[in-house]
Amino acid sequence: MKAVLKNIGILTSGGDAPGLNAAIRAICISAKENYGAKVIGFKNGYRGLIENNYVKMSDFDMEQLLSMGGTILGTSREKPFKAVEKNPVTGKMPVDSIKDTFKKNKLDVLFCLGGNGTNSTASLLAKEGLPVIGLPKTIDNDIYGTDVTFGFASAIDVAAEGINQIRTTAKSMSRAMVVEIMGHKVGWLGLYAGAAAGADIILLPEIPYDIKVIAKRVKELKASGKEYIIIAASEGALSVDEAKLDKKVFKKARAAMTESVAFRIAREIEEATGMETRTSVLGYTQRGALPNAQDIVLATKIGAAAVDFAARKEFGVLVAMKDNKITGFPLSEVEGRVKPIPLDEPVLVSQRALGVCFGD
Repeated sequence: MKAVLKNIGILTSGGDAPGLNAAIRAICISAKENYGAKVIGFKNGYRGLIENNYVKMSDFDMEQLLSMGGTILGTSREKPFKAVEKNPVTGKMPVDSIKDTFKKNKLDVLFCLGGNGTNSTASLLAKEGLPVIGLPKTIDNDIYGTDVTFGFASAIDVAAEGINQIRTTAKSMSRAMVVEIMGHKVGWLGLYAGAAAGADIILLPEIPYDIKVIAKRVKELKASGKEYIIIAASEGALSVDEAKLDKKVFKKARAAMTESVAFRIAREIEEATGMETRTSVLGYTQRGALPNAQDIVLATKIGAAAVDFAARKEFGVLVAMKDNKITGFPLSEVEGRVKPIPLDEPVLVSQRALGVCFGD
């Protein structure tokens, strides 16, 4: 007997990322073709869920979504479980409004497409007894429980291309160039983009840097005849002295900074080596890219599989990729965690073997 799946809800929350629309498309087509289910999309993340603000997904041309960047549903960083006041639209506490939305729309399942914050909230909703399934989206590739997230591969392409374009200026002007790459808590994107573009130095949140070590490497490269240096720095890179600070003290110190860490690193390099050094921040181009083929395929696999998870009533899970296979990973174990780069990660090890400096 075929599983009954009638009403499906989708939302996208947190930062946008390549592949979101491909995942939405896969959910909608699979739901209709395999189960005859209707799908609605809540606008602007959990805010739309709280306010019951949705669109019928049947109104969209699914074929146009496949390679489209961003998210057609919009997004926000609304955190319903952190609210201390009633929602001005519903007049209720956010979680109560969410439960009303489920009842009004007779939802069999809600798919939450997002990163750590989104899936942590999804976990809390699951604990409230709501049928929720998470999908792993983020350019940071830092969601615990899955080997890879959609959005990551496309962001690598953009960041690596950015570094390579900056290389021409660095070479022409005989400069050291610090290229800042997204990644506050983890450095997966910085590592892979730096490796793909052949950076000389890669600085990551997982490996506190010593400016003396970096300066020494810059001088060695110059002495060997290299006229320019490329430094790929994650926005969350930190010094060995910062790594010793209490978390609250560190957070306060970072909040007081008037510019990003890459500018400080550039000044430190120039002061320590005398080499003219400049900074380039790649910024939101990494998130706003069109999805590449790898992310489209990944998002499509995960989206289609998510519908089957719902049909089997496998709720409270993240649709994860483990050892190149799709599996359900408990959202309760994803909640509040990130996935840092292990020091034995193959790309990291290979870069060290090539002489790349990590500042340690």
